[in-house]
Amino acid sequence: MDFHLNSLLDLPNTTVFTCYKEAGFIFLHLQLTNEGINCPNCQSYTDIVHQTSHILIRDLSIIGAGVYLKVPRRKFYCNNCQKYPTEQLVWAEKRQRFTQRYQKYIYERVKESSCEQVSRSEDLSTDQIQRIFSKVAETELKKKTGVLHNG
Repeated sequence: MDFHLNSLLDLPNTTVFTCYKEAGFIFLHLQLTNEGINCPNCQSYTDIVHQTSHILIRDLSIIGAGVYLKVPRRKFYCNNCQKYPTEQLVWAEKRQRFTQRYQKYIYERVKESSCEQVSRSEDLSTDQIQRIFSKVAETELKKKTGVLHNG
């Protein structure tokens, strides 16, 4: 059976350009496969890339090594509204340096142990672990409350 990093990674609109291991972490350099976006301001489609920078986003570990995704952050130009929207990723929330699935994983681990234990095993500060836990807990509470009110 032929397994590819892209299918194992399972992130929409991405492909693994290259990967390397450094300082005990695996780095996956991603490329985005979509040409453009719908402008969040006016909903017009644009594929005019104004600028691109890269950010590192932590993801689930692979073979016992922490994983960082090197992700292009593209800022587009919208001819229709004359604005410069930044592309949003469906698998990582705005201004977050962790994938949604990694945050959920941290939340579940803390529920079973402690922030300090998870901090040591994930090589993150206890403050980072606490912030992730609180954020996911708040989201989970909103989901449950929403289900109760809508059900």
